[in-house]
Amino acid sequence: MAPALSVTTDPELDWHGESVTIAEVLGALNRSRRQFAQVEAGDEEHPHPRNCVMTLVTVVPDANEEKRAIKTVTDISRHHPCLAIVVRDQPQIRAGRIDSTVSAHPMQGPLDTPASCELVTLHVHGAAGSHLAALVDPLLVSGVPTYLWWPSTPPFGTGELTDALRICDALVVDSARFDRPYHSFLGLAELAERSHRKLGLADLQWERLLPWREAAAQFFAPSERRGLIQSISEIGIDYSGEGRGNRIAAALMVSWFSTALGWKLEHAAGGGGGVVAALFKADGWRPVQVAFRSMQRGQLAQGEISALRIMGTAGGKSFSLSVQRDPQRMRPPRAGEFQRLHPTGGEDEAAMEIAQRRAARHREVVSQNLESLHHTSTGEAPGESMPQQPTVMVRERRRADTSDVMLTMIDLGDGDTLRHVQRVPPLDESTMLLNVLSAGARDLVYTRSLAAAAELMQKL
Repeated sequence: MAPALSVTTDPELDWHGESVTIAEVLGALNRSRRQFAQVEAGDEEHPHPRNCVMTLVTVVPDANEEKRAIKTVTDISRHHPCLAIVVRDQPQIRAGRIDSTVSAHPMQGPLDTPASCELVTLHVHGAAGSHLAALVDPLLVSGVPTYLWWPSTPPFGTGELTDALRICDALVVDSARFDRPYHSFLGLAELAERSHRKLGLADLQWERLLPWREAAAQFFAPSERRGLIQSISEIGIDYSGEGRGNRIAAALMVSWFSTALGWKLEHAAGGGGGVVAALFKADGWRPVQVAFRSMQRGQLAQGEISALRIMGTAGGKSFSLSVQRDPQRMRPPRAGEFQRLHPTGGEDEAAMEIAQRRAARHREVVSQNLESLHHTSTGEAPGESMPQQPTVMVRERRRADTSDVMLTMIDLGDGDTLRHVQRVPPLDESTMLLNVLSAGARDLVYTRSLAAAAELMQKL
């Protein structure tokens, strides 16, 4: 049966084909490139060379994931002109065929510079999706890296994934979105161990841990504190959820410390309520105690970290670093063997402090622009109807602000507690993906932390 080809009238879509071959998709892509070059150059100029810095292949299971992936790769192309191939794998549909769309349109990039995104979607029905390399390889751009982004759960240990990785320079996943997080995380670690050395590996979960890693690194950054890092004796981490799969972020965080400082895992055990205790040996003899505990926080997703505590003793003086996300107020103390690693403290006004800063800036801006305020709605002279306080009061703002608040508290010996409050807005998926692709999806620190976190997870 001859394939049904059609050209759509959608301005964002150049070509659409049903029951097509990859050769026909490639032909449509080449025609789209020529048309784009002619339109961009106009009648008086020669066609400009096409700018493409990478190929991004994305595998999705359904239509909703496909829409999300298309939006993300389109956002990325504003910064990195690329060929984006989105494959919707539908093996449950027995009738083997491929439907495809091809588009290549200009868009505004940073500093109002033109950027282009070539987008190819492939709806693969039947068993053809298990041979991703054969489907995608003819479409790839030579001379630029090829990244495979799997937004859901990759089929670890299967020939489908092995086949797909043959044509890719790196695999990008999000371990926070795995369907079976514990088993899938171990599968990811096994893949990293068995894959060839040239294969890059990136995890968006690692990007979400960046504020926590930066906070810990900044504590030890001053020259007078660098020696303290060899005197850490206790680490405590709070996380959301109780299942063992929710401990991935906490395990990665601890493994970042252990691999950097040469700690050796001696033993680990998990208890009721999501409590975990582990013992590491540093310098061949010095014990380092690690404890996880599950804290139910409604505003946090399952597995997210809510607090980090580091303690130790150096030169006869103790030190501690406490980093809390969205610090709660009037938290009641909890009894238990891990209370020593997790001092509860008392009421904290961190979120209120952020709101007060905003309110002060609000009042300052109003004061500076008082004479230019529009006053026709009241008929009064400029400034006469302005209230003394902002319309949105500080305490009304607090609830919306707390999820972005991080509170850092430092105690060094007998000195006063150093306290720092900051806002750390969450990163969207496009930003995180752009960050890992900009670095080539290669992070040796993450790779070694992944292996150590898998070892810790297996002992629990």
